[in-house]
Amino acid sequence: MYLLGFIGVGNMGGALARAAVTATTPKQIVLANRTPEKAAALAAELGCAAAESACTVAAAARYIFLGVKPKDMAACLGQIAPVLAHREKEHFVLVSMAAGLDTAAIQAMAGGAYPVIRLCPNTPVGIGKGLVAWCEKDTQPEDAPKLVAAMAGAGAWEPCPESLMDVASVIGGCTPAFTYMFIEALSDGAVAAGMPRATAMRYAAAAVEGAAALAQQDGRHPGALKDAVCSPGGSTIQGVLALERGAFRAAAAQAVTAAVQRTREMAK
Repeated sequence: MYLLGFIGVGNMGGALARAAVTATTPKQIVLANRTPEKAAALAAELGCAAAESACTVAAAARYIFLGVKPKDMAACLGQIAPVLAHREKEHFVLVSMAAGLDTAAIQAMAGGAYPVIRLCPNTPVGIGKGLVAWCEKDTQPEDAPKLVAAMAGAGAWEPCPESLMDVASVIGGCTPAFTYMFIEALSDGAVAAGMPRATAMRYAAAAVEGAAALAQQDGRHPGALKDAVCSPGGSTIQGVLALERGAFRAAAAQAVTAAVQRTREMAK
């Protein structure tokens, strides 16, 4: 019996599997993928087991990670449903990371009121810097703490009401993409001003990382932190005004609301 089993090792499933081996013995982890060669390659890299099929993982793991896209979830759960039904007297937990699908939907697709933990992770979990919002349904009291302990290498774990999980999946899960665009745009400006691309990317990424760390630790409103950088008549305030002319804050807020709307649409 394995502690952690991953069905699907794409971008998110693979990142979580990489995080898992930092806090859990690789021999307690098994991987499967629609393309078996992909699971075998990652298993060899991480030192864990590779399974021939999703059903093998479903039969052999306590925590069964469902690393498939929302549109493929019904087919995945339909495939493993007979295995889950056979294990009904055993204790296992379905762990879903599919955007927009709530715990009740996962249970309905699986064909039983099985314990479910729903995650909203992001890709930085692969380097231990992730944010994972989670909620649970029909679990035992020790299920979530044991999962968080086993996956501690992923980064920060935050319990979240299920009513807010769609928002959490965007502000946590989509924000890295928005941030990469910001870093790229900043480096574009530096290149235009004469800095080599590799140097510009390194400076921009380091500055964003440091600003985010300070925002987490300082406790002041982001507006106050911004004001502290803006000297009267200085360079920063001119850059801030240029961002305002480009509706920077409105665009960022609208990116979040648009992504939340799409997340909710995917559940229908």
